[in-house]
Amino acid sequence: MILTRLSQVTAYRMHVPKWSVSPTSGAGAGTHGGRANRIGVNAFYLALELETAVAEYQQVSPLLPPGTLVSYQISISPIVDFTGGYQPGMWSPLWEDFYCDWRALWFNQRVEPPSWVLGDEVIAVGAKGILFCSRLSPGGTNLVLYVDDLSEDDSLAVYDPTGSLPHDQSSWKR
Repeated sequence: MILTRLSQVTAYRMHVPKWSVSPTSGAGAGTHGGRANRIGVNAFYLALELETAVAEYQQVSPLLPPGTLVSYQISISPIVDFTGGYQPGMWSPLWEDFYCDWRALWFNQRVEPPSWVLGDEVIAVGAKGILFCSRLSPGGTNLVLYVDDLSEDDSLAVYDPTGSLPHDQSSWKR
């Protein structure tokens, strides 16, 4: 694995407005699973570019649902850097399957996605996340953080200088 440090990196995420009350939780991916985390592992997915954050939120829909775009300042180490993709000899062969269709494997076939095993391996070596190329935004970079493994030396700071984000679910009661 290639390990790196993120130091004062700006990242972005589009949130479903109702869940912008917990802008760093990772609980949604922990409940349903994600590309690099199995169910039960809280993971927070971000993008390093605005365009990538929007594309990842929109997925393959021709329409963009309402969302709340949030910026973050991040300093975290170590992070696995998979932005160069799979290269034999540098990565174990399982990394060749990082971009598997994890949703189809898990939800349709009930097969454990190889990318979940890779997430487990990353956590086991003490890394706190993975940088990887976006499949929805050419040239874009995604970052998954295992938020429960962040330490006091790590920083995942929401940029909300005027306190505009809601503080609890009461903002959404009708």
